[in-house]
Amino acid sequence: MCGIVGQLRPPGQTVDADALARMCAGLEHRGPDSRGLHRQSHVGLGIQRLRVIDLNTGDQPIYNEDRSIVVVLNGEIYNYRELRADLQRRGHTFRTQGDTEVIVHLYEEHGSDCVRHLHGMFAFALWDERRQQLVLARDRVGKKPMLYSLRDGGLSFASEMQALLQDTDIPREVDHVALDRYLALGYVPAPLTALRDVRKLPPAHTLVMRDGKVTISRYWALDYAHKLDEPVEELCERIREGLLAATRRRLIADVPLGAFLSGGIDSSAVVAAMARLSPEPVRTFSIGFDHEGFDELPHAREIARQFGTVHEEFQVRAEAIEVLPQIVRHHGEPFADSSAIPSFYLAELTRRHVTVALNGDGGDESYAGYQRYVANAVAGRLDRLPAPLRRALAAAGARVPDDGDVSSMRNRVRRLAGGMALDAPARYARYVSWFDGDQRDALYSPSFAAAIGGADADDEIAGRWAAASGTSVVDRMLEVDAGSYLVDDLIAKVDIATMAHALEARSPFLDHQMMELAASIRSEYKVRGGEKKWILREALRPWLSSEILDRPKQGFSVPLSSWLRSDLQGWARDILLDEGSLGRGYFEPAAVNRLLDRHAAGADGDAKRIYALLMLELWHKEFVDGPALALPVAA
Repeated sequence: MCGIVGQLRPPGQTVDADALARMCAGLEHRGPDSRGLHRQSHVGLGIQRLRVIDLNTGDQPIYNEDRSIVVVLNGEIYNYRELRADLQRRGHTFRTQGDTEVIVHLYEEHGSDCVRHLHGMFAFALWDERRQQLVLARDRVGKKPMLYSLRDGGLSFASEMQALLQDTDIPREVDHVALDRYLALGYVPAPLTALRDVRKLPPAHTLVMRDGKVTISRYWALDYAHKLDEPVEELCERIREGLLAATRRRLIADVPLGAFLSGGIDSSAVVAAMARLSPEPVRTFSIGFDHEGFDELPHAREIARQFGTVHEEFQVRAEAIEVLPQIVRHHGEPFADSSAIPSFYLAELTRRHVTVALNGDGGDESYAGYQRYVANAVAGRLDRLPAPLRRALAAAGARVPDDGDVSSMRNRVRRLAGGMALDAPARYARYVSWFDGDQRDALYSPSFAAAIGGADADDEIAGRWAAASGTSVVDRMLEVDAGSYLVDDLIAKVDIATMAHALEARSPFLDHQMMELAASIRSEYKVRGGEKKWILREALRPWLSSEILDRPKQGFSVPLSSWLRSDLQGWARDILLDEGSLGRGYFEPAAVNRLLDRHAAGADGDAKRIYALLMLELWHKEFVDGPALALPVAA
């Protein structure tokens, strides 16, 4: 699916048909197979559809038998066949062969609780004419987005910011607290967006609007408190069986499928599962760089040879930065993860050959694949040292320069020692920060600091940490990541890149049952000594070689520091030191200059911070300074 839009106006007002059509046209995806609109008095729904299941009869909107309930769906329902059979036994009549129709009939049976019965990735909007009730819903882990704006008794919603802003009644006032969160984390965490009057519906939530009142409810959460008491061998078997089941569900399609392959553990595991389940050779797609330290193509080729895949590759160079305006437009808010660049190109390459691509997203956040999990666990054990000694170690760590490589030994020591004087949630916040608290204080102008009003971005992490169900440091980090970084950075990045090219991404490790299994495994099986993802590696040894399983994690990143010190150095200065950029009054000009000068002099750790400022400015030009984005309506 590509995306959905809609409006609900207060009784007595009517939906503007042209505005609804513009919102639908604002879903800027390439090559949608169909568009659909539903409008009646004060409610309107729209969709751009990418046909993946039920190519002939599945066009939307979809209605129940008497057309009193209508739904538009972005995503896929993987258990729709089982649900359909059960609903037919209960007397429901189906007009299509696709997955969307099960939602209207499930709603007739269960109301808004129908989401608890759905297994898939989805965001949908449903209008109940009899109850005069609108239901918005988002899947458990947040694979599909949902933005909305409430004002004056009405509601507008869309899958993308650009589509939502076709409703020109929505103000474009910047949310300064959201920008502070962005500069701390590299993304804007839900439910915030960069615009004050727009919000994200969080994963695993429904929004119900009736009689002008809105109720937002959570219907699912991971449980890290209750652990399985089973031998390691049985847990490994569970992981393999779960991955096969999750992959099998994601092979249901009436169009060609393939897989993203980085050569890392998670994508290799998915390709291995696909090879076991598919009667045909798997099609795999990889991206590389003209910079040896960032290029994983040799590892991807090794996996492709092992499983006999039909393999395609693409190489990204510094001129790839040309896609940034498209990335900004599709993300709709500032986004500082530079791996969005290769993700965009990988999606474009893959769509030339297939319509659906599986990937390995979610493995690191379920099985503790980042160095920060090890670092915080080790630091926690050092909390018993005397406080003066910990403060001294932290001061020494702060003096170690950031070399820009998160996996280097120097940076590991720097992060570990630098966090010694902090508690566990504050250490975690430091590990994941783009600009830490001291750096933001030095960057912000007095007026911007005042506009934030004392809000502290670290509170975002502290609040999630306090609400976590797990007890160990590793479990709490995993739970916080699953509800923030995973959703608003990794999942958003891949969904936006793929949907921009009319490609559907599916992620077996993000199957909610796979994630529930991972949450139920004790954290000491995930971080074992200094080894990350220990139990996942053990589970995959019958499938993958030790060379793949035991090599250091490389990560999906670009040679940003090199680019910003060579080809892109002048470009970055021109944008960030432009009168218009500095004139916003957010940052101290001298602080921006120092940042650029330090990087030019060799401080690699500043590259991601420079990129974050660049993406903020490009977003500002596109969505705040730019035109009204009104699109022509097709005749």
